[in-house]
Amino acid sequence: MIWFFVAIIAPFLYAVTNYIDKMLLEKYFKNNGAGTILLFSALVSFFALPFLFLMDPTILDISGKNIFILLIVGILNSLVLLCYLIALKDEEASIVVVFYQLVPVFGAVLGYFFLGEVLTKIQIIAMAIIIFGTTIISFEVDADNKFKLRKKTILPMLAAALFWAIESVLFKSAALEEDLWKSLFWEHVALVLVGILIFVFIKTYRKSFLLAIKSNSKAILSFNFANETIYILGNVASGAAYLLAPVGLVLLTESFQPIFVLIIGVLLTMFFPKITVEKVRARHLWQKIIAIGITGVGTCLLLGL
Repeated sequence: MIWFFVAIIAPFLYAVTNYIDKMLLEKYFKNNGAGTILLFSALVSFFALPFLFLMDPTILDISGKNIFILLIVGILNSLVLLCYLIALKDEEASIVVVFYQLVPVFGAVLGYFFLGEVLTKIQIIAMAIIIFGTTIISFEVDADNKFKLRKKTILPMLAAALFWAIESVLFKSAALEEDLWKSLFWEHVALVLVGILIFVFIKTYRKSFLLAIKSNSKAILSFNFANETIYILGNVASGAAYLLAPVGLVLLTESFQPIFVLIIGVLLTMFFPKITVEKVRARHLWQKIIAIGITGVGTCLLLGL
């Protein structure tokens, strides 16, 4: 069970970063926030490279095939972050992260079409349950108790979940042949390269990034450094868990993230509303709890637990 305690660290740390991201988008990066935060991620990843190198000085002793795979993983990681930030900009964190429950569904579908894996009746039912749970959260309950489709949330989060599923499988395939530190190093190299390309070729993101540094440099750099450090630690815990247990089991523990996010959101709303505010009326809480519960049950069935 050691793998479980290692794996559960990642969703908790990711839940913490969800609210730091939300605060940055609301207070500091109101315009072009997704691209700006992605650039900060690339900046912090650059400073993380020497430390990863110190953890394994043989980090350059890796096959060209696995370098390519891990660079793809890093690019997918960037796409996950970008899609998630686009969704988070106009939505509550506790709503957005529920869509990550679709990651094992996409993983099962990809395995069926590309790896020839067989889907059992139970797995198909489980996938339907997870989709049903995310459908519940896909509708917003307004003041008149009417339902409105969360259009700005659904598409980017579907893309984020798909990219995450692909990334998880690719990361494990490379990490099992190499080791954790080599894999994390090259994954972060890719994130730095993505950041450089965004800075050079996307003018609006570059201007927002430079303006953010000039206007609130101390606060922004502190929050982003802390945020990315927490995120990297989550990646380390997640990567270590992938080496200790099957991908499916690790992905199951990541389904705890919505629970952590909901708990943190309620506590922040009650005691620190200046940081962020979530909708905590009964009708909103019950919608979130039911959606999280249903998708959690579906995830357990899908992974054969």
